[in-house]
Amino acid sequence: MKETYLFDYVNENEFHKLERSLKKYNMLAYKKLHFDYYQKLKEGNFLGKLISTNRENNTKTYELKLPTDTLFAKVHGEIKLHYVVYEKEKMVLLDKLTPEDILSEGHQSELVTYKGVMVSKEHSDKDMFKINLLNMINK
Repeated sequence: MKETYLFDYVNENEFHKLERSLKKYNMLAYKKLHFDYYQKLKEGNFLGKLISTNRENNTKTYELKLPTDTLFAKVHGEIKLHYVVYEKEKMVLLDKLTPEDILSEGHQSELVTYKGVMVSKEHSDKDMFKINLLNMINK
């Protein structure tokens, strides 16, 4: 039987809050993460961009970009999973999902959308300005 990697979390509660927010506001990224990427990580197929390697601890840090709408990515940034692989212990440490600010705000309260993009309650004017600017550039 093939040995699989186990998952652990830097902060499990916060990570699951971000996951639930991702499920609510970006179902495609959530489905890809749960039904495709997690399975590959458990099998030892590490996806994404290798950010750093620590030879002393025998760890590798990765950043995996999740699928998202281009307009959302331009306004809030790409949705990324950050994780660390401990090869000796056969463990994947799930660190965080970014952009954390909009995802954690989405978990705390219901976010509104403007022209199909989530708008932060704290920076609503800034987000709407970005959306309008991007729409004008695309025309």
